[in-house]
Amino acid sequence: MWHGVALYLGAVIGAGVLILPGASASLAGPASVLAWGFDSLLGLPIALTFAALAARHPDAGGVATYTGIAFGPTVGMVIGWFYVLAAASAQSLVALTGAYYAAPHLGLDRLGVALLATAMLVVATLTNSRGLRVSGQVQLVFSAAVTVLLVLAIVVSGPRMEAERWEPFAPEGWPAVGNAAVLIFFAYFGWEAICHLSAEFRDPARDVVRSTLISVVIITVLFLGIAVATIGTGTYGTEELDRTAVARLLADPLGTGVGAVAAGIAVLIALGTANAFLAATSRLTYALARDGMFPSRLGRVNADGVPLPAVLAVGGFAISCLVLATAFGWDAKDILVVPNALVITVYAAGTAAGVVLLRGARRVAAVIASLLCLALLPFAGIGLLATVLIAAAALLYRRRHPGPVRAPSV
Repeated sequence: MWHGVALYLGAVIGAGVLILPGASASLAGPASVLAWGFDSLLGLPIALTFAALAARHPDAGGVATYTGIAFGPTVGMVIGWFYVLAAASAQSLVALTGAYYAAPHLGLDRLGVALLATAMLVVATLTNSRGLRVSGQVQLVFSAAVTVLLVLAIVVSGPRMEAERWEPFAPEGWPAVGNAAVLIFFAYFGWEAICHLSAEFRDPARDVVRSTLISVVIITVLFLGIAVATIGTGTYGTEELDRTAVARLLADPLGTGVGAVAAGIAVLIALGTANAFLAATSRLTYALARDGMFPSRLGRVNADGVPLPAVLAVGGFAISCLVLATAFGWDAKDILVVPNALVITVYAAGTAAGVVLLRGARRVAAVIASLLCLALLPFAGIGLLATVLIAAAALLYRRRHPGPVRAPSV
């Protein structure tokens, strides 16, 4: 069970919580804490639904498998496309997070930040192309480091919080809270990760659910705590503060040396997360291609058993997104428009599959999760258009390649 908790924390706690507290506060003001609270509460029924589905249908295909069982293989294929493209594009922000934290200490300008982030993605692509990956244990160490940073930032920020920082509470209006909830959804990516590992539990029906409940509580406390600390100390409002809020929360009371250490850890975490993201996404891409959901050329492996075409495709896509973000001057809000819309849609479809496949209290949790995801979707804005276009592309591919589609088994 505790290994399951560690896996959950490793999947969810990462680059998102390092960059989004400041950005969300700038977007919605102190009321952004409500967005963090909403997404944390939403995580509970989502995680419980996926845990229940994983216990009932332990399969490495995860959400694509569940939606395929509930609504047919074509829907499962579309969800697979959504998941892969969301994960691949989100990697650009993961790399940028590390570069943003390094920039003040290395004296990097905008181009320097982009080059450092690109270098991280290139390293991740090259290591994966040679079959080298960050191990699960190392990834857990990275997530533990983020957890320690968050706890320390919350503790040292306590004496510096001021009540007047909370007024006005919603300076940008209440719709901005919904927009912030969509923005920070990236920080909660990972609730579905347990689905791919469910078959590894000795007793999935018991331990997956227990791991889920404990993990949701820990993540909620940490994320709400850092959001409150960011708002209460006023550590937001400028581009640099928004991008490096956690480091500044530590540096202001403890000194720039601690901030530099936090920045160094952020760089390592970003590099490790990008490596792990690319490893997982490329292997899912390979599996989807092998099972008829993606072009067959992506379902090949080299002599060393590495899915090289998938690795290069995912890495190249992430780098392309980074180049576009740099060329157009996009920040986190712009970069996350598409991946957040895709993942919210994936979660809505996955929990809807839970409504069909589950019974009793678990079905109630699935209904709640599905309705809350649907309530969040309208705030995704133009990202919904990208979702429609990607779904159309997936269906067009299916029409032109009408062979059998199998549920993925990674």
